[in-house]
Amino acid sequence: MAPADDVPYAAVPRASTDGRVHFSDELHESDAADVEDNVLFDQPTDVLEVVDNDTLYYGVSLGTRRRMRKGRGFWITVVALVIVSVVGVFWLYFDGISWMQRSKKRNVILMISDGFGPASETMARNYVQQIRGLPVDYQSPLDEILVGSSRTRSSNSLVTDSAAGATAFSCGIKSYNGAIGLSSNHSPCGTVLEAAKLQRNMKTGLVATSRITHATPGSFSAHVTHRDMEDLIAEYQIGNYSLGPVVDLMFGGGRCHFEPNTHANSSCRADARNLIGEAQERGFRILGTRKEFDALDADSAGKQLPILGTFAASHMDYEIDRNDHEQPSLAEMSQKALDILDKATKHTNSGFFLMIEGSRIDMAAHTNDPATHVREIIAYWDAISVVRKYIDSHPDTVMISVSDHETGGFSVAKQLGPEYPEYKWNPQALKSAKHSIEYISSQLLSPSAHASEDSAERYKLVRDTVFPKWMGITDATHEEILQVAQETNSVSLRQLLSTAISDRAELGWATHGHSAVDVNLYAYGQDAKLLRGNHENTDIGDFIVQTLGLNLQSITNLIKNEKVVQSTQTVKDTWLGRRDLDAPEHYPHTH
Repeated sequence: MAPADDVPYAAVPRASTDGRVHFSDELHESDAADVEDNVLFDQPTDVLEVVDNDTLYYGVSLGTRRRMRKGRGFWITVVALVIVSVVGVFWLYFDGISWMQRSKKRNVILMISDGFGPASETMARNYVQQIRGLPVDYQSPLDEILVGSSRTRSSNSLVTDSAAGATAFSCGIKSYNGAIGLSSNHSPCGTVLEAAKLQRNMKTGLVATSRITHATPGSFSAHVTHRDMEDLIAEYQIGNYSLGPVVDLMFGGGRCHFEPNTHANSSCRADARNLIGEAQERGFRILGTRKEFDALDADSAGKQLPILGTFAASHMDYEIDRNDHEQPSLAEMSQKALDILDKATKHTNSGFFLMIEGSRIDMAAHTNDPATHVREIIAYWDAISVVRKYIDSHPDTVMISVSDHETGGFSVAKQLGPEYPEYKWNPQALKSAKHSIEYISSQLLSPSAHASEDSAERYKLVRDTVFPKWMGITDATHEEILQVAQETNSVSLRQLLSTAISDRAELGWATHGHSAVDVNLYAYGQDAKLLRGNHENTDIGDFIVQTLGLNLQSITNLIKNEKVVQSTQTVKDTWLGRRDLDAPEHYPHTH
């Protein structure tokens, strides 16, 4: 019998003794039985030899092919499972983790020590250890949680400013010096604060000792082409843009940018808009005094957000000058903010995002004022301790502490003459200082001081009060006293005062501006170990995004058409100049 062409296989007779149909190769009985059911084999007396047509083409019999198909099915299943597993892992990493993170409560506290470099931490630690008589292995609240370092360059310079530095944290991107919440192409970029509020329904807060409209807090809450535009930043902060109010709590200085220019003695706005009134209409609770701050109850305040508390017309006073009855400290504002945000989120699954800035560490370094600089650092340490204590009882919280840049090119050493220098520095020279160089220069250059004192009386004021009582310097020379008494330019006067105290402490400064040095990175709480090592400053923003499962691009898409240029002329501290007499650290464009 010839093989048939119109069936999958054909049969030819073959001798057999059992009366069954046999394949031409060795087959399992079930395979042969399957063939027996074919109508071609309804021949009870004949014994057939089955020849698979495919065997003729491929050299593989039907049974072998069936077993191969079974094996192939097994491996297809294995491969499919592997693919599904790989896809699942990628989903978990890129989206699933974000989804799971969004489904559980997390708190993120970002602390920014503006202008605080590694040498400043060393100096402050040495100072505290020496002055308080502590063991040589004393560690500061930051030393204990050091995890790495951060690079600080901006998109257009190796030396960043605070605006670009803060935008790297808030948007997770590099931008140009001066940019507030904008990309390098001058387009608004969604911030972690905005995304936390809108995507996770978190409570949000900003705490600073600068004006709350200053570069760092502004970069989390506004989008303007240049940091000088603090009037427009204030408008953003009270919700005057498409997203509405996204900051639930603001504590700091800067009331002058919220008051209309009709308030001549308290406003620094270029227009007559009353943002205090507008904020109240939007539901903001307004605070302006220490008494109002102290009376703020966390339980009730948590139910009455948003809150705007501005406790100084401009920047808040340095810690060395601060009157405790007039202004709260950074640690006190941090504690109050934590209490309020904790109460506000106590019965929710949302948590909060809080940015806390030790703003004036930077400004003291701009003035090259070591006695003020060290006290601002210690005040920041106090705030760190407050936050660490909170995290200890709230393990779902992580705190990151980092600087936007270093200021002053500060060194814990100074060569005083041509001779090879001694290896020493003198912390005691900073201990007796009672006021900042900013305060002292403002007193010496005030109109009343010029009007009421002749040169002899001015010399006496410097000799008997400025050096021994305000600066703690008891060995001032006649030349030093005379130079300070005769100087009428604020910048030059501040330099004289800086040299007097820095030389005695043997501390060095390379600049009145910023430097490009890497800064220390600290972290505490949940997942803090993920920040170990050396990072770009944008990695800080990325870490917050991953921790909270945020999508900044979606926020960016929402705000792409926002106003980014202030309609009125930018005012460079003309009102503030009356208070600080052209203080360089109060110029928004210089630090």
